[in-house]
Amino acid sequence: MQNRKLLISVLVILVAGFFFFDIGRFFSLEYLKNEQAALATFYEQQPLLVIAIFFFGYIAVTALSLPGAAILTLAAGAQFGLLTGTVIVSFASTIGATLAFLVSRYLLRDTIESRFGDKLKTFNRNIEKDGAFYLFTVRLVPVFPFFLVNLVMGLTPLKTGVFYIVSQIGMLAGTLVFVNAGTQLAKIDSLSGILSPGLIFSFALLGIFPLVAKKVIDMIKAGKRFEGYTKPQKFDQDIVVLGAGSGGLVSAYIGAVVKAKVTLIEKAQMGGDCLNTGCVPSKALIRSGKLMHNIKNSEKYGIQNASGEVDFAKTMQRVHDVIAKIEPHDSVERYSSLGVNVIQGEGRITSPWTVEVNGQTLTTRNIIIATGGSPFVPPIPGLDKVNYLTSHNLWELKTHPKRLVVLGGGPIGCELTQSFRRLGSEVVQVEQAPQIMGREDPDVAEMIRQRFVNEGVQVMVNTKAVSVELNGDEKSLVCEANGETIKVPFDEIIIAVGRKANTSGFGLEELKISLNKNGTVATNEYLQTDFPNIYAVGDVAGPYQFTHVAAHQAWYAAVNSLFGMFKKFRADYRVIPWATFTDPEVARVGLNESDAKEQNIAYELTTYGIDDLDRAIADSSDYGVVKVLTKPGKDKILGVTIVGEHAGDLIAEYVLAMKHGLGLNKILGTIHIYPTLSEANKYAAGEWKRAHQPEKLLAWVEKFHTWRRG
Repeated sequence: MQNRKLLISVLVILVAGFFFFDIGRFFSLEYLKNEQAALATFYEQQPLLVIAIFFFGYIAVTALSLPGAAILTLAAGAQFGLLTGTVIVSFASTIGATLAFLVSRYLLRDTIESRFGDKLKTFNRNIEKDGAFYLFTVRLVPVFPFFLVNLVMGLTPLKTGVFYIVSQIGMLAGTLVFVNAGTQLAKIDSLSGILSPGLIFSFALLGIFPLVAKKVIDMIKAGKRFEGYTKPQKFDQDIVVLGAGSGGLVSAYIGAVVKAKVTLIEKAQMGGDCLNTGCVPSKALIRSGKLMHNIKNSEKYGIQNASGEVDFAKTMQRVHDVIAKIEPHDSVERYSSLGVNVIQGEGRITSPWTVEVNGQTLTTRNIIIATGGSPFVPPIPGLDKVNYLTSHNLWELKTHPKRLVVLGGGPIGCELTQSFRRLGSEVVQVEQAPQIMGREDPDVAEMIRQRFVNEGVQVMVNTKAVSVELNGDEKSLVCEANGETIKVPFDEIIIAVGRKANTSGFGLEELKISLNKNGTVATNEYLQTDFPNIYAVGDVAGPYQFTHVAAHQAWYAAVNSLFGMFKKFRADYRVIPWATFTDPEVARVGLNESDAKEQNIAYELTTYGIDDLDRAIADSSDYGVVKVLTKPGKDKILGVTIVGEHAGDLIAEYVLAMKHGLGLNKILGTIHIYPTLSEANKYAAGEWKRAHQPEKLLAWVEKFHTWRRG
C-alpha cells in the first residue's frame, strides 16, 4: 500500500509538472516547424544524444498518458527520416505503452476486480481467449486513443509479454504512416494537412487491413485445427444436424427454407425432450392438476357440491394424447416435406466434415450439434436400488403414487410437486438450498413455498439427501437438516436436481472438442466449437437450457454456417425470458433484485400487487405481484419478475420493451383492454410514474389553478 501511494505521488507530480511548466508548448506543430532547422543542426552535432533524449522523452509521454505523442511521431520523421524515425518511435511507443499498462495493472486492477469482477467475467474470458487479436485490431486502427487502450488492457488478464509484442507489431503500420507524414513536415500547415490523398489511401488500407488480418488469422487457426483431417473435394450436404429437439428442428428448418441441402439425424424421438418428456407432457399434467384443484375449491366461485375423482391412468393417457396431437408438427413426414433428409439412427461425427449413420458416411460442409440434455442423477447411496423417476421416465407411470418425494426445488421439481399434490399424492419436496426456486428473489420463492404449504405439500429446505434405504417394500429417503437425521418414506421418488448436457457417444471425444466446466460444449459468440464449421445449440451448449433459447440459437447457427463467409452474427442473449409454470406462475426477464445486488448494479424497484387488479379479482386469482427494476431516476427497464395467473404470457410485453429499448412511459402510454390481466403491466408503469411525478411543477400547477378560480 505504501509503495502504491509513493508511485501515485510521483505520477501526480510528473503530470502536474508537465502542465504547470507548460511543457506541452513544445509539442505543437507550430513549435516543431519553427525549430526544425535548429533541431536538425543539433542532431548533426550530437546524433546519439538527440536520439537518446527523444527516445526517453517519448517513453515518458506515453507512459504518463500525456498529450503530444502524435507531434513527437511527426518530429521523428522530420529529424531522423523514415527508417530511423520508425525504429525509434516503434520501440519508444511500445515501451511507454507497456509501462502505462503495468502502472494501470498495479494501481487499479485489484480495485476494479473487487468491485466489478462479476460483470467482467465474460470480458476477461474473451481477453484470455482472443485478447491478442483484440489488441492487435485496436492498435492497427486507432478507433480508441492509445493511452486509453494501455490503461484498459492493464485491467485485464492479458499477459505483459503478449501486450508488448502485439503492441510493437500492431502499431508499426500506423507509425510508418505518421513518420512518413513527418518527413513532409515543411508541407504540413496543420494536423489536418496530414490527410493528403496518398496518406488518405494509406489510412484506408489500414481500415481494411484488420478485416483481412482477421480472415487470415481465422484461416491459420482453422488450418491448425484441421491438421490431420482430409477435407473432401465435394460434399453431400450443406448441414448435418445431430438431434431433432427444438434446436435441431429449427436449424434444419432454416437450412431448408434457404434451399440448403440438410440432413437431420435423430436416434430417439422427433421433437426431443420438450415434446416427449419435458415442456408438453408437464404442461398437460399441470392442466389436469389445476382442474382438480378448481373442483376442490369450487365453492369460492359459488358452485356447490362439485366433486371429482382422479383416474390416474386416464390422466397419464391424456398426457400421451396431447403429445400425439402435437407430434405432427415435429414429425419426419413434415420435415421431409420441407426438403430435409431425415434419418432415424445414431449419428457419429468422424471428422470435421463427415458423419456416420446407419452404416453410411455423409460428407458435409457444416455440422450442428443439437443433442440436448438429460436429467442429472446425483450419486446418492442406495438410489440405484429403487426404481427412481426422472422427467424422462415418469410419464410411463400407470399407478397413482400415494406418497411421493420430489428431490429438487428448481422449476421442474416445483411444477411436478404441485401437480402431483393436486392430483392427490402426499408430496414431500426436498431442497438442499435455503429456498426453492433458487434463481428467483427470496420473496418470490417464499410466495410459491407458502402456496405449496397451503395446498398440503411438505417443503423441506436446507435439507440434504444422504441415502436411500430399502427395508422390504418400505422405501425411505434419509436426509440431514440442521444436524438432525430425517427419514422420509415414499412410494415413488422423482429426481429433479438439474440437467446435464449430452456430449458423449457421438464423436466429440475423438475430435477433442472442448467442453465448459459445467459439461456443456464450449462455443464462441457465433456458436462455433473448436472447429469453425461445427456448431452447437440448445441444452448441449447452454448457457440457458430453455426450448425457446435453443430455437433462438438455431437461427444463428444455421445462418452463420451457411453464410458466415459473408457475415456472421453474434448470438444475442441480452433479453432472455423464462417462466416456471406453477400456480401462480413465475415469469422472469432480465435482472431481478438478487442479480442486481450480486452484480452491484444500482436499481429502483417498482411493485404492483395483482390483488388490486379488477380482472384478477373477478377471476378469484387476485394474488401475485409485478416487480420492475429500472435505472435510478430513469424509466429504462433492467428486469421484470411477475408472479400471478398467466405470468408467462404477461411477461411478453416487457420482453418486447426491453428488446427494443422501450421504457415504462411507453407501456403507460399504451392502451390495455379492460378488464384484462395485462393491465397489471400498465398499472406497474403507473406506480413508477407516480413515484417520479414532478412535485415542484405540480405545486406551481396547483397555484395556477387556484389563481384561475379567483
